Amino acid sequence: MLPYLKAFLVGGAFCALGQVFIDYTKLTPARILVAYVVSGVVLGGLGIYQPIIDFAGAGATVPLTGFGALLAKGTREALVEKGLLGALSGGFTAAAAGIAAAVVFGFLVALVCRSGDKG
Repeated sequence: MLPYLKAFLVGGAFCALGQVFIDYTKLTPARILVAYVVSGVVLGGLGIYQPIIDFAGAGATVPLTGFGALLAKGTREALVEKGLLGALSGGFTAAAAGIAAAVVFGFLVALVCRSGDKG
């Protein structure tokens, strides 16, 4: 039960912070999304995000900050193994499953749902 509570509290805190940014700043949701990913990359690159992942599990890996931390981890590991070429490809290799799932499920939803103007 405790791991679920930790995941809920940390993931909920990330979501609540995003909602505060939406409600009280002029930042667009797209800019907030990018800020979350970039902050995950920075915190992951500095080694600060891994303890958060260890504490909260899915509460820290599922949000966009977790995606950014995954990119940083993959880049760091590939840099050690392959040098400069690894630095350019490591993040994509580490996140390939998540990116592929997003593309496939996005395509499936596009086949099922009808797009149209919101007017």
